[in-house]
Amino acid sequence: MKDILVFIFSSIFLVISLFHFYWGFGGKFGSGAVIPTKTDADMTFKPGKIATILVAFVFLAVALFPLIESKWINIQLPEILINYGYWFLGAVLIIRSIGEFKYVGLFKKVKNTAFAKNDTKYYTPLCISLVIIITLILFKQ
Repeated sequence: MKDILVFIFSSIFLVISLFHFYWGFGGKFGSGAVIPTKTDADMTFKPGKIATILVAFVFLAVALFPLIESKWINIQLPEILINYGYWFLGAVLIIRSIGEFKYVGLFKKVKNTAFAKNDTKYYTPLCISLVIIITLILFKQ
C-alpha cells in the first residue's frame, strides 16, 4: 500500500515539476490561471523564467523525496530529512490549503477570478489530498 501512495505522490509532483519546467522555458499551455490574481487581468506577482525553473527543481526534489525515502532510488539523504521530510511537506501543504486569506486557499476572499475558481476546484483539494496521502504514508511505515 505504501508503494502505491509513494508512486501517486511522486507522480503528481513530477507532473507539476514538468509543467513548471515547460513554463520556465517559454511554454504557454495551461498558464492562464495558475498565478493568483486580484482581477482576471491583474496578477499578484509575475514570476520570471529563472524563478519558475527554480520552483520546478523544488517540485522535482519533492517528487524524488518519497522515492528516495522508500528506497526506490538509492541515494543517501541526511537522517533529519528522512525523519522529518514528510512532516515538513505535510505542514507546507496544510498551510497552502488554508491559504493567506486573500487570494489562495480555503479561506480566500477573492473568489471570482480564473485562478480563484481553479484554486477552489483543483489546487486546494489537491493539496488536501496530498496531505492525506502523506498521512497515510507516515502511518504505513
